[in-house]
Amino acid sequence: MFEIGDHVVYGMTGVCRIAGVSTLPDHSNAEEDALFYVLAPIYEKITIYVPVDDVKTPMRKIMSVAEVEKLIDFIPQIRVRAYRENTIQELAKIYKEKIVAFDCTELIELTMSIYEKKQNGKHGAVDKRFMKLAEDLLFGEFAVVLGIPKEGVQDFIERRVGA
Repeated sequence: MFEIGDHVVYGMTGVCRIAGVSTLPDHSNAEEDALFYVLAPIYEKITIYVPVDDVKTPMRKIMSVAEVEKLIDFIPQIRVRAYRENTIQELAKIYKEKIVAFDCTELIELTMSIYEKKQNGKHGAVDKRFMKLAEDLLFGEFAVVLGIPKEGVQDFIERRVGA
């Protein structure tokens, strides 16, 4: 399904390059002939082995430039509401559901919701944690696709939508 050199988004790790396909180096906890994708995360210095035949953590190819630009152009049409749940646990549950949806539109809606909440002075530790997580995942993918530094993604979005 994936080729060596492809860039993929792998669960909460974010963007990775498929560095190879091999068996596990020490064959621990796996059949000796089981094949694994060897992932090299773009923003971390680790190696991840993912079973080729049984990917339990979501993994998909990164978007194209056209898909990223279309998504960014759609941002002004997104209407959000700030989540104000009764408990921190309820709030964290909603935020986590948006993160694990593995969908960039959900990540944009989440960041916009938290930003709106921040503008109204109701921004807590849970909001900050999930905002950082959502931005890291979203901006990491956009940066690789657009060929710009991760730190420049916010400016790119603002210029593109005219904010």
